Amino acid sequence: MASSSKRAPAECIFCKIIERAAEALVIHEDDRTISFLVLHPTVPGHTAVVPKLHCADIYSIPDDVLASLISTCKMHALRWRERVGSTGVNILNASGVDAEQSVFHFHFHLLPRFANDGYRTWPALQGVGQTREEMHAKFRLESERE
Repeated sequence: MASSSKRAPAECIFCKIIERAAEALVIHEDDRTISFLVLHPTVPGHTAVVPKLHCADIYSIPDDVLASLISTCKMHALRWRERVGSTGVNILNASGVDAEQSVFHFHFHLLPRFANDGYRTWPALQGVGQTREEMHAKFRLESERE
């Protein structure tokens, strides 16, 4: 496993999979990432795309590792389109307890999609109770130019 400035927790299931101390149905592996079918899939082909470097969440993952992960996601999407006829893909991540992260090793869930598959993966959220202008003032990354 790639080293990290932070020690990976001994109980991290993804680190165990990377080290082959836990079983998984691996569908791809390279020097920086590993992809495997999840234990409880929500759609056919539901895959976890995981960095070999242990990083808990989006806040701690190095940019170059994140770039490798998204490249792996794209590779899967292209191959699935060619090999199994998928017509779309959902790339999902939850970072942090309040985002419902359950495994604290950064990863993407990759869901191949097919025409008329009937799955709804976009969350059904309630309205925000703020105007777009209020959200713009709060969430913009650059300050207004004076």
